[in-house]
Order: sequence, then structure tokens, then C-alpha cells
Amino acid sequence: MTAQLLNIVTGINRVSVPSSGSMILVNDLYGAMPDIHTTFLGRAPVDPVWKTAFDQLITLSTAKRPHGPDFAFYVDELTREVGALIERIQPNAIHAQYLGFALSLAFTRTAGNIPIIAIAHGPDVMMAERSASEREAMNEVAAASAAIVAPTSALADRIDRLTGHRFTDRLTVIPWGIPVSDARVRDQPPTGIGPMSLVHAGRLDGNKSTITAVEALALADQPHHLTVIGEGILRQHLEERAIELGLRKRVHFVPFLPRAELWRRLPNFDAFVFTTRGLEAFGLVLIEAQAHGLPIAYSDLPGVREIVGRAGVPYTPGDPRSLAAALDEMGRDLHRRKALTKAAVDNARRYDITTTGRQLCQLTLRVTS
Repeated sequence: MTAQLLNIVTGINRVSVPSSGSMILVNDLYGAMPDIHTTFLGRAPVDPVWKTAFDQLITLSTAKRPHGPDFAFYVDELTREVGALIERIQPNAIHAQYLGFALSLAFTRTAGNIPIIAIAHGPDVMMAERSASEREAMNEVAAASAAIVAPTSALADRIDRLTGHRFTDRLTVIPWGIPVSDARVRDQPPTGIGPMSLVHAGRLDGNKSTITAVEALALADQPHHLTVIGEGILRQHLEERAIELGLRKRVHFVPFLPRAELWRRLPNFDAFVFTTRGLEAFGLVLIEAQAHGLPIAYSDLPGVREIVGRAGVPYTPGDPRSLAAALDEMGRDLHRRKALTKAAVDNARRYDITTTGRQLCQLTLRVTS
């Protein structure tokens, strides 16, 4: 693609482990961009396997402080540290992950003539919708960026509104992806009707709305079983609610699993349940489930609808009765489940991480030229 490797600096201001969709994504993404030399700025501790995608990983030393009275001083201190690193590395471009978060602000204030590509992840947009100071920070990063990347047009539209339509021409949609070739579809297609073995994976918080899946089981006509994989502030509440509803034997909770283990288990289930009720940037776990041949029951959100298309069964976000009806329909209709299984695998192939890497690399070449 180019005779000389592009030298990129990026980073996420968290411990450098595969603890979230964003962290897993960047590890996959930069590993899929062989024409780019990547320096990643993160936090200790560092997962030794996870960091292999980056040519260099530097741990930040500035003590992290959340939004509050000391936030401005924290950003100033972080900016000084990042500025010294930028001066030493002299990158061709900066990929600022998350619009308006502290590390992106530090990149913005030290970049000088180095072009910035800002990459939205979802939590940054949610924060900007709730907070004027976060919205101001998002606008500062957007104004300094040569391009702004969002994984769906729905998320791009929200960023466009939050920035007053001043940077519409800088917004680019580059869908996220996964290493599709590593996924394994189960050997046998569905062969019967009746109760299904369902799986849900993700953070257990209010926006992910796992409670919708738990309560749907109590309303469904068929005695489906649900495995909930993940950790979060609502874990105890979800377990208690399952017991209240008489679902102790039908809802099983499993702690957060590394992706390799999650992928090993996915083919053992009949369908995947996606329950987010608010903003969802992309929903990588949807594509992971589809790549393993699982039909999807998904909350009908704009960004999710854009990703899943017709390869899933939608229901009203946050409505357990609507989800229960979708699950029962899927359980009763074997022909539909077989069709959804095939559609899921076909849809997942559209979201290979190599495609994401190629598109981001091409965009980087454009802004640096």
C-alpha cells in the first residue's frame, strides 16, 4: 500500500486488558493493519497476549482522575505527558479513540500539525448527550480532527447533532468487525421445535437491560433456558429477580469469559438474546454470535437494526413481553430458525476485521497525504 510504514499513535486510557468491546476491537483492528506501525498508549497492568497487535505499547503514568473539580488539572498533566511522547515518536497521524475523553483531549492539545482521526465508541456519545462539559470536550476534539469515524450511520447522526452539524463533511462510517475466520458454526443445524437454550453476554448494567431477558422468560409460553455471561453492577439484582420469578433452574449466571472461551461455548446454544435498550454503538457481540450460527433476538434500535438487517428477530427495546413473543415464535418455527441461522452466518461475513482495518488504513492515508 505504501513503501514506508505509516507511524500511528493511538490509545485507550484504561488498563491494557481485553475487558470490553472497545479494547478487544482495537487489539483486533491494529493487528489487521500490517501497513501501519502502531504505538498504543494505555494503562498498567498489561495483558501480555493482548498487546501483541501493537508494535509498541507505552503505559501512561499520570494518575487517572474522573470528571470533577480536578479534571482540568488532570487533563493538563496528561497533556504534558502525551506531548512529550508525541514529540519523541513523531507520528504521521493520531487515532484518538473516544471523542472528548481525557486522552483524546490530550492528543488534540499536543498534535500540532499532525492529523487526527477521531474514532467514536458509544460511551463518549452517551456522556456528551448527558453532560454539557462532555459535549464541549467532544466538540473540541471534533474541531481538531481531520476525520471522525463512527461504526454506524445512526451513531454518526447523533455525533452530527451533538456537534451542531459543523463537521458533517468529516464524518465517515467504518463498520467494526471481528476475525470471522476464527469463528466455528456448530456442526448440526437446529432439528426440533420447543424450548430453546438462550445466551446473553455483556456488561450487566442498566443500559444493557439484561433484566428484559430474565423477565421475558417468565412471560414466555415455552420454558426456555437462559445463560447470562458477564459482570456488572446489576449482577446481584438480576440473580434475585430470577429467584423471585421462579426461574432459579432456568437462568444460569456465568462470570465474564475471555473471548476464546466465549467463542468456544457459543455454538452450544440455540439463539442469542440482545437486550440493550438505549444507545448501542455497534454491538460486536451480535456479530460474534451470528458468526457462530446463532439466530438473534434483538432490541429494535436504529444502530442495531442497521447492523443485523434481516438476519434476526426484532422486539421492542426494554419490553419483556415483546421479547417473550419473539422467543416463542422462534422456538415454534423450525423453518424460520434454520433460515435465521443461515442469514446470521452470511451477515457476519460482511463484518470481517480485515475490512475494517483496510478502510481505516485508506482513510489514514488520505488525511496524511
